[in-house]
Amino acid sequence: MTSPTMRAVTQDSLGGPDVLVVSDQPRPEPRTNEILVRVRAASVNPTDWKHRANGGFLGAPPFVLGWDLSGVVEAVGIGVARFAPGDEVYGMLSYPFGHGAHAEYVSAPASWFAPKPASLDHVQAAALPLVSLTAWQALVENADLQPGQRVLIHAAAGGVGHVAVQIAKARGAHVIGTASAAKHDFLRELGVDEAVDYREVDFAEAVSDVDVVLDTIGGEYSTRSLRTLRPGGILVSILPVGSDDLLREADDLGVRAIRMLVDSSRHDLMSLTDLVDRGELRASVSVVFPLEQAAEAHRRGETGRTTGKMVLTLD
Repeated sequence: MTSPTMRAVTQDSLGGPDVLVVSDQPRPEPRTNEILVRVRAASVNPTDWKHRANGGFLGAPPFVLGWDLSGVVEAVGIGVARFAPGDEVYGMLSYPFGHGAHAEYVSAPASWFAPKPASLDHVQAAALPLVSLTAWQALVENADLQPGQRVLIHAAAGGVGHVAVQIAKARGAHVIGTASAAKHDFLRELGVDEAVDYREVDFAEAVSDVDVVLDTIGGEYSTRSLRTLRPGGILVSILPVGSDDLLREADDLGVRAIRMLVDSSRHDLMSLTDLVDRGELRASVSVVFPLEQAAEAHRRGETGRTTGKMVLTLD
C-alpha cells in the first residue's frame, strides 16, 4: 500500500532562494496528543531565509521551513480532547526545531494550537503566531509593560514590530517606533505616539526616559539603546545569541538587558486571540504568494523593505 504524500517546500542545500523547490514528501500522521492540520496558509519570516541560507539552528538540510500556520484539523491522535476533525486552528510550531509549516500538512502537539479567531481568515491568522508570541513574551512576560510606561520599539513597521506596537498600545503604553520616513504614516495608523526616522536622526540622542526597549535588530543597536532607558528600565532583545558586553554595560548603567527566544504557548496565544476579538490586534499582510512561489517570497523578504508580513497560501 502506497503511503500518502503531500507537497512541501524543501531544500537539499544551503544557499539563495533558488535552492527552494516544491516536492512530494511523506504525509505525517498524528501521534499521541498531536493533531494533523491541513495547512491553509503559512507565514514567511526572516528566520526562514536566514535558515535557508546558513542553516542556523537546524544545521544542514534537507528540511522544510516555516513555523506559523493556520488550517483545519484533519485528524487527531490518541488523547486529544480539545480539537476534532474540521476545527479551524492557528498556532506556531515549536521554535526552532518544530519547523515544517511550508507544507500541505503538519502534525504537531495540540498544545501548540488555539482555535482560529472567527474574525480572521486563514491568511490573516497565519501571519500572527510567531511575531505576536514574540512581541507578547517580550513586552508582557519579560518586560511586564505597564500602562503609562514609555516603550521604544525598533523596526516598528516590521513583522514583530508592527504587532508589538499594537500590543503595547493595548497595554496603555506610550509607544515610540523607529522606521524610515516612508513608513511613518503606517506607524501612526497603528497608534505610534512618536515616530523616529532612524536614517535621519540618531535615535539614541532623540529618545530618552524609556522604560522598555524592544530590540529586534541587535548589534550596536542593542548597546546604543541602553542609553535611552531610565534607571531601572529594561531592554529585551529577541536575538537570543550575542555578546555578553550588552549585559555588562546594562549593569554599569543601572538598567537591565535580557535575551529571549519565542516559545510555543497556547496560554499566550489565547491572550492574543482576546486582543484580536477586541479589535486591538491585526497582522498587516503586505503580500501573499502561493506555495509554489516560496522562493519569490524569500527574495522579497531579503530586500529588507517589506512592511508587515508575507504569507504563503495552499489550495
